[in-house]
Amino acid sequence: MSYRIGMVSLGCAKNLVDTELMLGQLDRAGFIITPRPEEADVLIVNTCGFITPAKEESIDQILDLSQYKKTGHCRVLLVTGCLAQRYARELLDEMPEIDGVLGTGMVNRVVDVVRRALDGERVFAVGEPGFDYNADLPRIRTTGGHTAYVKIAEGCSNCCTYCAIPLIRGPYRSRTLESIQQEVAGLASDGVKEIILVAQDTTRYGLDIYGERKLAQLLRSLNGIAGIRWIRLLYGHPDGFTDELIDVFSSCDKICRYIDLPLQHASPAVLARMGRGGSASRLRQLINKLRLSIPGLTLRTTFMVGFPGEREEDFQQLLDFMRGVRFERAGVFKYCAEEGTPAATMTGQVPEEIKEERYHRAMALQQQISLEHNRSLIGSQQTVLVEGKKGGCYFGRTQADAPEIDGRVYFTAGNVALSPGDFVVVKITRIGEYDLMGELA
Repeated sequence: MSYRIGMVSLGCAKNLVDTELMLGQLDRAGFIITPRPEEADVLIVNTCGFITPAKEESIDQILDLSQYKKTGHCRVLLVTGCLAQRYARELLDEMPEIDGVLGTGMVNRVVDVVRRALDGERVFAVGEPGFDYNADLPRIRTTGGHTAYVKIAEGCSNCCTYCAIPLIRGPYRSRTLESIQQEVAGLASDGVKEIILVAQDTTRYGLDIYGERKLAQLLRSLNGIAGIRWIRLLYGHPDGFTDELIDVFSSCDKICRYIDLPLQHASPAVLARMGRGGSASRLRQLINKLRLSIPGLTLRTTFMVGFPGEREEDFQQLLDFMRGVRFERAGVFKYCAEEGTPAATMTGQVPEEIKEERYHRAMALQQQISLEHNRSLIGSQQTVLVEGKKGGCYFGRTQADAPEIDGRVYFTAGNVALSPGDFVVVKITRIGEYDLMGELA
C-alpha cells in the first residue's frame, strides 16, 4: 500500500530546505506526497522554535492538523524541526495527538521514522542537533521551478545572548565547496535561475573547515555556473564583510546587489549586552563602504526593540541611526526571552507595553523611509523575475527583493504572454510603501 504524506513547513528558509529534503526522501521511498491534508495518511509539521510567537504558531498548527485524525485519513502525526529538537519529551508527554518526534539531526532518518510510526510505535528520534546534507540527497522543491534555497552551513557559533539557535542547531558547520557547487550545478541543469544562499551567518562560511572565510571564493565559483541568472545572499554578519567579499559583490555579474545585514541595534550599550559588540559609527563606516563599493546596492536589516536594559535613550540612538542610514529594507521585531539564553535572566527586562510602543514607532519610521525610497524609483526601468499572474496583472521581484520578506512588482504586459521564471524589464509608474507597480517596458 502506498501511503500519502502531507507536510507543513514553518519558520525560516533554512527549515524549508530540511522540509524539501524530507519530502525528497519520502518520495524516493515510494510514499505519495499530497498538498491536501485531508487526504494524508501521515501528516508532518516541520516546526520553528526560534522565538515565542513561532513556538505558539507551531503548537497551533499541530493541534489544527490533529483534527484530521477525526475528519480525514490521518493515522500518524509527526513533529519535526526546531521545536521537536528542543522540547521533544515535553511534546510527547503533553500532546497525546503526536505519534512521534524527529530532531534537527535526524532529517535523513525520516523514512524510517514514518514507517515505525505507521507500525504503531510512538517514535522518539532526537539526538545531537543539526543535520549536514550533501548534494546526493533527493529533494522536492516547493519554491517553484525558477528559485531554490541552498543551505551552505548549519548551526551557529556566534552565541548572541538572546538567541537559542546554537542550542537547537548546534555549532556552525560549513558544507564543502564541492558539495555546494555540485548542488547548484544540478539545480541549474533542472532549470533553476535564482539561487538563494542561506545559513545562520553566511559570512562565516568556511572558517570551521578551511581555517579562513571562504564565502568570496564560493560566490566566484557559483558565478561561473551556466544557467543561473541571480545568486542572492541572506543573513550576513557585519564582521564578515571583508574587502575580498565586497569586491565579489561589485565585480560578479550574477551576484544580486542585495545584502541582508541583520544589525539588531545601534546603541553600543545594547549591542554589548547582546554579545555582538560594535557601535553606530563603526556600522555606518561599513555601510558607507558597501554603498560606495557596490553601485545600486539594496541593504536590508533587522532590528530588535525592548532588549533587556534598553533605555529610551538607547532606543533614540536606534531611531537616529535608522534616519541617518535609511535602509531600503528593514524589519523590526520585539525581544522575546528565550529559555536557556543569557538574556532571559538579565536584569532590566522591558515591559511589554513599552516594547509594543517602540516597535510601532520604529516601524512607522521605516515605512516612511521605504515609501520615500520607492518614490525615487518612479519612471525607472527594473529587471523583474516573473513569479505569477493574478487577475490581469503579473507579479514578480527585482534584485532588490527576496521572496516572502520583501515587496513585489505588479505590472501589466498588454497582449504579451509571460511565464514564471521569465526575466522582463518593467517601467515603474506607481508605488506603495513596499510594492511597486508598472508596465512592461
